[in-house]
Amino acid sequence: MSKIWKHFKTITYHKYLVARGCFRVGLYWQGLVHDLSKYSPSEFLVGVRYFQGNRSPNAAEREEKGYSAAWFHHKGRNKHHWEYWIDFTRDGMKPIAMPDRYIAEMIMDRIAASKVYKGKNYTDREPLDYFERADGHLEFLHPYTREKLGEMLTMLAEKGEKETFRYIREEFLKKS
Repeated sequence: MSKIWKHFKTITYHKYLVARGCFRVGLYWQGLVHDLSKYSPSEFLVGVRYFQGNRSPNAAEREEKGYSAAWFHHKGRNKHHWEYWIDFTRDGMKPIAMPDRYIAEMIMDRIAASKVYKGKNYTDREPLDYFERADGHLEFLHPYTREKLGEMLTMLAEKGEKETFRYIREEFLKKS
């Protein structure tokens, strides 16, 4: 099977999983439009070139070039990435608190990515493990965003999807 088809299937399956999660918590529009930029030439062609099937092609592009042009394109168009919410001031970089609906979408994104890349080895603990492995970058998250993301990924690991999605839908998103 060609890398074009494999990459298309991977990003489409990821998008489907995110949409399904978003629908379960009431974020219908976000579920529909999630990651549409991945189908744009500047992201899709890089995804095909660096496709491996077990991790983001952006990581491979970054290893080869020292940066990922596809990632720059992606994070600037998708509000469910905390990197979208970094501003630059005279005092340096300033993280902005993400709105709750984008924190919820980010959780769905992390769950879906973990399911896609871990396959049958996925557990509800994997998104939290991924979050904890990134602790060198957590200083760039706004404290509110970091706190809520950590709380809900911990809930997912301890209580599972059903309870976590119920909490997001009925409590977390209702307050905003």
